Amino acid sequence: MKLTPRIHDLYIGRTVLLTVLVVWMVLLGLDATLALSGEAKNIGTGSYTFGHAVAWAAYTVPRRAYTLFPMAAVIGALMGLGQLAATSELTALRALGLSRRRIAVSVAIALSLLTVVMVVNGETLSPWAQNRADVLKNSARWNTDMAMARYSGLWAREGDSFLNAQTGEEQLTSDGGTRLVLHDVRLYQLDPDGRLETLTHAKSARHDADGWVLENVRHDHFGERSVTRTTAESEPWDSRLDATALAAGLAKPRNLSVAELRTSIEYRRRNGLDARDYEDTYWGRWFYPLNVLALCLAAVPFAFGSLRSGGMGKRLFIGMLFALGFLLLQMFFSRMAGALKFDYRIAYALPPVLMLLISHWLFRRRR
Repeated sequence: MKLTPRIHDLYIGRTVLLTVLVVWMVLLGLDATLALSGEAKNIGTGSYTFGHAVAWAAYTVPRRAYTLFPMAAVIGALMGLGQLAATSELTALRALGLSRRRIAVSVAIALSLLTVVMVVNGETLSPWAQNRADVLKNSARWNTDMAMARYSGLWAREGDSFLNAQTGEEQLTSDGGTRLVLHDVRLYQLDPDGRLETLTHAKSARHDADGWVLENVRHDHFGERSVTRTTAESEPWDSRLDATALAAGLAKPRNLSVAELRTSIEYRRRNGLDARDYEDTYWGRWFYPLNVLALCLAAVPFAFGSLRSGGMGKRLFIGMLFALGFLLLQMFFSRMAGALKFDYRIAYALPPVLMLLISHWLFRRRR
């Protein structure tokens, strides 16, 4: 099989790309519209307006495009190949000596172009835009001076006090509630003249029903010509910073690039923190291209059989069945990896390997 592109490869690739783009735009538009309508309940909270909701939805489009692409790829590929099969164009190409394998390679190469674009988007535009969306939404809803810096974590302001936390998460309590825990916390207290008066460093800051508590605390008090240091194992922190607003402002694993995810995983391992959510997202990014390829190749054999008859509804149903089935299978293995604590690489490798085996079996059966 020669890998040099021929006119039939370009024709098949163009047909598949066009249908994938149409399906992708429909899914993306529907998802963004539903997300915007879901924001209606937040309008009026704090200074959050309809304009903020529209801007938030626009900022989330790159992340939604990245998430929806595998589903759009398999549905669009099946609809494009089904269209060629229904008009007997695939039969004509087969009569000219074009093998099923060559058709599958044409589809894979065409989808690889969009996959590369989505991988770049997932590492650059998508995390940046999603962080902007989160900061815009949280700042407007909670009326707080809060920002999420790329390398220095969460920043928040209350009067003349500034808080910086590298990481944090919400934890379940024994009574079924939740509490916010911030790690590697620094508090900067300024005097009325804007000079640094006190620098407080705490290993963690915990917020529960009793308020804020700092753990492993070190205070540095700056005088005109001296610095005084005091320490404490634990002490309460009198602050009106809203824990819900801070929790919403924390960077979520899905909003980080691969490099940032790796850095977060190493940081959490060094400090004995749970890194499973970050590992899940990290390996999901690496297996993203393989998932798209395996999912589409597993669906290609249907173009030589069941898609020759039936209308658009049948192709759409089969495409959605494949996409949802693969998504549920992947979610099942990733949740099992988190619960049983086995390697996420195994969990993410099993679904595409299973899909490729199905594709191989279907190809042999069609033959």
